Amino acid sequence: MKILITGTSRGIGKAIAEKFLSEGHEVIGLDKDGASISREGYVHIVADISKGELPDTEGVDILVNNAGVQDSGEDIDINLKGTIRVTEKYGVRDGIKSVLFVASASAHTGAEFPEYAASKGGVISYMKNVALRIAKYGATANSISPGGVTTSINDKVMKDEKMWNRIMELTLIPKWASAEEIAEWAYFLTVVNKSATAQDFLIDNGEAAKAEFVW
Repeated sequence: MKILITGTSRGIGKAIAEKFLSEGHEVIGLDKDGASISREGYVHIVADISKGELPDTEGVDILVNNAGVQDSGEDIDINLKGTIRVTEKYGVRDGIKSVLFVASASAHTGAEFPEYAASKGGVISYMKNVALRIAKYGATANSISPGGVTTSINDKVMKDEKMWNRIMELTLIPKWASAEEIAEWAYFLTVVNKSATAQDFLIDNGEAAKAEFVW
């Protein structure tokens, strides 16, 4: 199948692209930065999802909306409006099989930066709208909401022992997910899954669920 993934130059997006490639799929990566993947079956297109023309690409079977920024001053424009632009062009049409959105645990808790949390909350609402509209094609639309993920963007937290220990105290299963684990979720929800749609899956090692009983 032909898979279009945004934000493939690093982190979660790169891991998702490599997962689909390892399963024998054709992958198109869309990113404002250059390619960091060089292997058979991968095509990289440099483009900004929030502005300018999006390239014409026919026959996309699966769309994974991963590209995003945090506390950039453009979180709403890129994370939400850019995601909408991409999905309306490639995902809402006959022939699409699945659309996946990478949201965030912040969409559930409201934590982190105001515009970031708002943008990811909007992504989940928009995902449900897309699910309603592509159901007539027999397609699914879902989102995943990762909590902490062990990517370089989080080095500031992971390398600060005091901060890291405090986060682990607040996490039910005291660890963060790897980008590769998130990629497995992405593959399952878009390829294996045929029945779950309009759902958001919180993958935060129980951080939002952590509760202490006080008598």
